[in-house]
Amino acid sequence: MDILLILLVALAVDLALGEPPRAVHPVVWMGKVASPLVKVGASHSSLAQFVYGMGMSLFLIGLFAAATYSILFYLKNLSFVAYVIVGAALLKSTFSLRELRGVALRVKELLLRGELDKAHHELRSLVSRETKGLPKPLVVSATVESVAENTCDSFVAPLFYFLLFGVPGAIAYRAVNTLDAMVGYHGKYEYLGKFASKLDDALNFIPARLTALLLVLASFLSRRDARASWQVAFSEHSKTESPNAGWTMAAVAGALNVQLGKVGHYKLGKAGAPLIPETINASLQLMQITVLIWVIICFIVGGICFVLAA
Repeated sequence: MDILLILLVALAVDLALGEPPRAVHPVVWMGKVASPLVKVGASHSSLAQFVYGMGMSLFLIGLFAAATYSILFYLKNLSFVAYVIVGAALLKSTFSLRELRGVALRVKELLLRGELDKAHHELRSLVSRETKGLPKPLVVSATVESVAENTCDSFVAPLFYFLLFGVPGAIAYRAVNTLDAMVGYHGKYEYLGKFASKLDDALNFIPARLTALLLVLASFLSRRDARASWQVAFSEHSKTESPNAGWTMAAVAGALNVQLGKVGHYKLGKAGAPLIPETINASLQLMQITVLIWVIICFIVGGICFVLAA
């Protein structure tokens, strides 16, 4: 029962309050702990960077997962209410629906007002690519791609590992994802971040494909093109550098009958409908339906586990 209560409270906190203050945000602390370690490792040779990066990654994952487990173990024996509240706060830090939706909508509103430069600046919080100079359709594309990818990374995946390993599992996943964002596939950190990036790919293997299936179902429920969503996801997911991101982005491209892409890297789907600010709303609708389906599945799985353990 505690796993269901923690999940329920975490969802309520995200919807009502959004992100916690940076001073107490576990993901921010992950970055603070990792930053000096990254600086030390960046000066070594390629092989030394890889070995150091592997040790750094395992240390940070173990540190935050063990700290989470220890805190919750102590609180569970002290006060069940405190255990649920702290557990929910920690779990909430591993996903971010309200913030993702808010940023995407701000980009949309800036585009509608013709403030393209401000939209470029806002978009930087969603994507790692260079945003300056992007025309309006590519700003829309990048935003929709981020919504699609983060449906997995910022919601389905952390809850997937929460169901398997509790709050420490979700925290461990977020630690890997944070390291990947910091040093994975980045030029000067190529070898330093290689272990973290490959581990992130491995951890997202099942969640990404699960999210794609959920997006196809969401396409059907929202009366969009579910068949195209599945066909594009299945046939074009491999076009992206990431072995996982292509699944969710291609599923959304097919569902919305648009072509998403990054210049010089990939194109997903067919350009049937134009990429306009309202396309962002459509992608958010798919995300919200997908989230609802996944929450229902999580509560069903949690309820079954409770019954079996009773």
